[in-house]
Amino acid sequence: MIRASSQGLSFDSAAVSYAAHRPSYPSALLDAVEELAGLSLAGARVADVGAGTGLGTRGLVERGARVVGVEPGEGMAAQFRAGLPGVPLVRGDGNALPLVSSSLDVVTYAQSWHWTDPRRSVSEAWRVLRAGGALAVWWNDSDGSVPWVAAQDLRLRRLFGGGEGAYDPAARFRRLPDELPFVRRQVRWSREVSLDAHLANLATYSDFLVLGREGTDRFLAKEREILAGVFPEGAVQEDYVVSLAVAVR
Repeated sequence: MIRASSQGLSFDSAAVSYAAHRPSYPSALLDAVEELAGLSLAGARVADVGAGTGLGTRGLVERGARVVGVEPGEGMAAQFRAGLPGVPLVRGDGNALPLVSSSLDVVTYAQSWHWTDPRRSVSEAWRVLRAGGALAVWWNDSDGSVPWVAAQDLRLRRLFGGGEGAYDPAARFRRLPDELPFVRRQVRWSREVSLDAHLANLATYSDFLVLGREGTDRFLAKEREILAGVFPEGAVQEDYVVSLAVAVR
């Protein structure tokens, strides 16, 4: 049975745009995964849970890992298969992994752990990992130490009722279960995209998908005006912080 939250499954409606505009992950992140897990991804048996369109999966495959994707959403799964036709994909989620016990070296959650119920997903991850295998979870967030990013984050929080305080990407670590021996690390990186691509990326956020077209278009139109003044050449440097946590079984 495929289980996922309704907000998590909202990504299905924007799967094509998600695949086209969401950022991937830097090579330094996977270097850190290997270091903290104490193993090489080359040849490792990996399940990428909540794989979405395969943004995280692709990097794992490029490292030589033998990856199976796990994804509950039909639209996201379709984009995964289109972009990574040679990588096996099963429908399901982290609360009830459709995988054999003790069969994996690594279980990864790229931007998807928060859609699970940790009371179930923790035991499921431990069940499918071999002894000495590793659970790696990470989130990619805008780097609020950059002034224009902090200003945009404040506008987003005001729109969605998130309060006035600056967002700290390290808050992601509070979603981790205390009973597992997680080691934490943050990796900073950036990419340059067009203003159109930046706004298209924002539009794939789950809050906007739930908000609806009218409210989303209204916000993005104002955001275009603001950012055109910050980036008059039309190229936006997006700065990110990846918050990574790895626990070895």
